[in-house]
Amino acid sequence: MPGARHRCQPRYVLTNLTRCVPGAGGRRAPRSLVSEANAIVIRVTDHDELLIRVAERAMRQTGGDLSCATPEQVKEAEAVLGFALPPLLARLYREVGNGGFGPDHQFLPLIGSEGRTVVSAYREEQTPGQWPTGVLPVLDWGCGMYAAVDCTDAEAPVLLFEPNAVDDDWSHAWFQDADSLADWLRTWLADAGWYVEEAMDSDDFSGPQPWSQAERRLA
Repeated sequence: MPGARHRCQPRYVLTNLTRCVPGAGGRRAPRSLVSEANAIVIRVTDHDELLIRVAERAMRQTGGDLSCATPEQVKEAEAVLGFALPPLLARLYREVGNGGFGPDHQFLPLIGSEGRTVVSAYREEQTPGQWPTGVLPVLDWGCGMYAAVDCTDAEAPVLLFEPNAVDDDWSHAWFQDADSLADWLRTWLADAGWYVEEAMDSDDFSGPQPWSQAERRLA
């Protein structure tokens, strides 16, 4: 049920790749198949390691007082939204916490019966010509600004919505903050985001850039 507390139970895959792969009949698989399997394992393992680091940071932020979204809540959110969450975003909510952690103002809860959630914010903000379909607000920076995940892209880029200097062309309100959700989380863990004053003062700082797809996605 929405709002129910659910204890987080992280699930981390094995990192050792065996000599044989499923479907090879116990025989050593062809080199190309082993290479493909290695690539898949590396991608999954990278996310597991990242989730461990995010969970550790979240524990320090909150003192361990976090509840996770249930698998049923994730499915309910996806049904209401009309699209699937990117796998890493779904795992954040299922395995780290149902909001309440992250940079600065922290992640919104995914879904619930009380207060603002990712689902309610999307339904409020999603407007033709202003807010593109499939771009999910996950964090409210204040002053109308959001961090939002593009759920239509497999890499789940993170966008910055900054509407305060916009007149009529809403494409000017959209910026790309990170090429992927994974990169965005790593930037937060490194205290290197635009929302960290010390990071902005560094010589090699590069902030969010105009989102190249904005005009097309808002058309």
